[in-house]
Amino acid sequence: MKIISIIPARGGSKEIYLKNLRKVFNKPLLDYSVNASLKSKFIKRTFVSSDHKKIIHRAQKLGSEIIVRPKKISTNSASIESVIQHCLNHLERHENYIPDIIVLLQNTTPLRKTEHIDNAIKKFLKTDYDSLLSGFSSHHFFWNKINDHVIPKNYNPKKRPNRQKFKNQFIENGAIYITTFSAFQRSKCRISGKIGMYEMSEMFSMDIDTEQDLKKIHNLFKK
Repeated sequence: MKIISIIPARGGSKEIYLKNLRKVFNKPLLDYSVNASLKSKFIKRTFVSSDHKKIIHRAQKLGSEIIVRPKKISTNSASIESVIQHCLNHLERHENYIPDIIVLLQNTTPLRKTEHIDNAIKKFLKTDYDSLLSGFSSHHFFWNKINDHVIPKNYNPKKRPNRQKFKNQFIENGAIYITTFSAFQRSKCRISGKIGMYEMSEMFSMDIDTEQDLKKIHNLFKK
């Protein structure tokens, strides 16, 4: 079974300059995903896709393989799917290599560990899922804003349920995505077909998108 991971790590970022190299408790953010992937029992090859020389150098130093990303898919508007497809095209063109399973790991969730990745892959391999994503259980009431007013999204205020009744509701955390090669080629989407969920705790799901998020995770590491 050929299982690879793809770690997108472009140089640009709207909120945090060179976010992938910003240090979280004395290590660049990139290190957490790369090291977690390299230690996996199932992932055979770890690829970092980047357009930035410093990120490429760091990834190589950690032991990852590199796929240099062209500028046209390194913009803020470029989709992750375009990055995955570029990596797959590169491997097929240069090595005639086609993986069976693709694991997408985003650098914004550094608390995601190797055990999470391996447990998610184990679940995927034991089922007939086409794809799987990670998330955490949620008991929140969601509202949609439409123009200048809001409407409830997941409950009826006249029949307000107990929080316990939301036990099967999950929030996607962006930490782990798994898909078969064939499912991705059919859909051109990281999540398609019959979809499974790998549940993580909300703490390990912490996502870094802003400077405030960096401060929160620094405080958590200190504790």
